[in-house]
Amino acid sequence: MTWLGVVLLISVGVALLRGGRLLNLSEVSLRGWPLLIVGFGLQAASVWIPADEPWSARAAVTLLILSFMPLLVLVWLNRAAPGMLLAGIGVFMNFAVIALNGGMPVLPEAAALAEGIDPATVAVDFGRQSKHVELTVDSRLAFLGDVIPMRIIGSVISLGDLFLAVGLGIFLESQLRKPVRWFKHGLNEAEAGSAAER
Repeated sequence: MTWLGVVLLISVGVALLRGGRLLNLSEVSLRGWPLLIVGFGLQAASVWIPADEPWSARAAVTLLILSFMPLLVLVWLNRAAPGMLLAGIGVFMNFAVIALNGGMPVLPEAAALAEGIDPATVAVDFGRQSKHVELTVDSRLAFLGDVIPMRIIGSVISLGDLFLAVGLGIFLESQLRKPVRWFKHGLNEAEAGSAAER
């Protein structure tokens, strides 16, 4: 997820350059935000499953697929927010390709380029990577797999990852550029009521 952190940092920088305020981070409006914790929690749990057990691959992929459900619900709840539909498309792309292939297809040559290795000598042991499978001619929706090398972070990402990153970047920038609310709604209402009584 390093790539996502980089994108969010860039989004914060762009927002600040365009007049955004870090104070707005405390006012980010995201309906159903606990679903985000559930979704990423399930993805984190899939990583910790031991890779040398017969049931490992199936359990890891099952957790990975289940992790997309709360994320899709979260996107739907916030679909009116800027960037959320793009993020939702990205989430659905990753969900579809993983569900159809029993894991995220990874192009070995792209992985080699991302890590600075000669693609002609790459040998990836997918047997120990429960969440990933090798991209082959039989892979379904292969263009949605991890086929985009990111040398700067030494990782490979998918088209869905790009949609997700851009969508979240737009959302975060829009939140940082909102006018700062110095007073809460409840405080404003209380003050208005006090003045009315006088």
